[in-house]
Amino acid sequence: MRGTPIKSGEFEGWHTWEGEPFEHDLVGPFAFSVDEQGPVCAFRAERRHMNGGGVMHGGCLMTFADFALFGIAHEHLGDDVYGLTVAFSSEFLDGPKEGEYIEARGDVLRAGGSLIFVRGIVTAEGRPCLSFSGTIKKARKDKMVLKK
Repeated sequence: MRGTPIKSGEFEGWHTWEGEPFEHDLVGPFAFSVDEQGPVCAFRAERRHMNGGGVMHGGCLMTFADFALFGIAHEHLGDDVYGLTVAFSSEFLDGPKEGEYIEARGDVLRAGGSLIFVRGIVTAEGRPCLSFSGTIKKARKDKMVLKK
């Protein structure tokens, strides 16, 4: 499994992407693994994820779902490939609350030469909260133009 192993805490033995500063340092860290049901992504809802109404901010849910696109599709991305989200849609179903276990599962609908199509659902303690789908564009890391 690609990514950095998590060495302690609730998600010990899972993986994360430390090289993604927004998802890892600011909002997360989010975690991903593979179990008997397939790829799974998760995190624990904290106060910093909530909006003024006391439920998880929609932007946090969508950020996690974007992370989950890659967790679900990780087997289709090689070590020399970087993925870019080129399409994303979601529907809000319910609002997770502080302290709840947030999980995303889904399927790769199609993985071609340059595009991967993914769909999934985010749950809070098993309660559906966000359905999502997205498309990942594969790009070789040595061809990426990254500005510092």
